[in-house]
Amino acid sequence: MTAPDPARDFVPAAGHDRFLPLYDPLFRLLGEHRIRQRLIDAAGIEAGQRVLDVGCGTGTLAVRIRRQFPETEVVAIDPDPKALGLARRKAEKAGVAVEWRQGFADALPFEDSSFDRIVSSLVFHHLPPEVVRKTVPELRRVLRVGGRISILDFGRGGHAGLHGMLTRLIHHQHGEEDVAGELAGLMEQAGLQGAQTGSRQRTLFGPLFLTQAELPPGG
Repeated sequence: MTAPDPARDFVPAAGHDRFLPLYDPLFRLLGEHRIRQRLIDAAGIEAGQRVLDVGCGTGTLAVRIRRQFPETEVVAIDPDPKALGLARRKAEKAGVAVEWRQGFADALPFEDSSFDRIVSSLVFHHLPPEVVRKTVPELRRVLRVGGRISILDFGRGGHAGLHGMLTRLIHHQHGEEDVAGELAGLMEQAGLQGAQTGSRQRTLFGPLFLTQAELPPGG
């Protein structure tokens, strides 16, 4: 379990602090309800489970999970304190309890085998490739036996024309790295099983891919 480093750099939820008020309106334009519901349905969340939202941003996904599954415990983590402030207010307005934590995906401040489900929405494209490769084993570390990791993110194909300009402006993708294309392989390398990336979903900001894997007994 690692304490967060307050001096460490990170990409804010909206790419820059001045864009944070636009973050939620932009993702409503993206069709966030449909997109995030796809992730929730695929995660197979059940009553009584403990769920971790990695890179929670302004908290929309975590709040939605808690509202849909009131008998779950939802923990959400993000390095951006300003985004977490918005997330806390969003949860208060919705009347749901979420545990908000500040920290980084590749150094999670949780004990081994802490969560039944781990979800992440539109986060990994923010991360440099070397951080992504450290993050996947860290997610596996905090996943319980029988648990599942579900990651929804942009993949290759979002760099051309208007889509490409919006993607580069808002999401700060790292060069030509195809993060979504790497995830399934990284999950298998980390000891997860059944890793697969589903068919792409077109959006205004580029194609989205859902990648999942599980930690079976003996994994």
